Amino acid sequence: MEIINETVTRLFIATDNKDWNTIESIFSDQVELDYSSMNGNPKTTLTPKQIIDGWKTILPGFTSTHHQIGNFVTTIRNTKADVFCYGTATHFLEDEAGNVWTVVGSYNFELERVKNDWKITLMQFNFKYQDGNTSLPSKAIESLK
Repeated sequence: MEIINETVTRLFIATDNKDWNTIESIFSDQVELDYSSMNGNPKTTLTPKQIIDGWKTILPGFTSTHHQIGNFVTTIRNTKADVFCYGTATHFLEDEAGNVWTVVGSYNFELERVKNDWKITLMQFNFKYQDGNTSLPSKAIESLK
């Protein structure tokens, strides 16, 4: 179980470090991505490159991000695993209206064992609440144009 939880943890560390190669290596060839509880967009199936290309339109616009996860509940079924965890993402960007935007929720992941690695095949975010300067995402996007 430890290697499965570590795979999920490495995803968030790599995201904060904008380590796109590591992120790509953690995802399966096709990933179901579901942020519908936060943004209303339907769940979609994407390649790792498509996910990363989307993340590149906002994440580098923040001075820094910090994803903190915990409370893992992991179930293994042969070559598949389900992971539930809490998640808090803090985004920092200097702004007169406030420097921090925080998003809190939980995640459901599905992973599949491929040779000696576990690859993420589903990433679902379950939005609870946000706090702080909610205009920072648009400012981060704008800074990258």
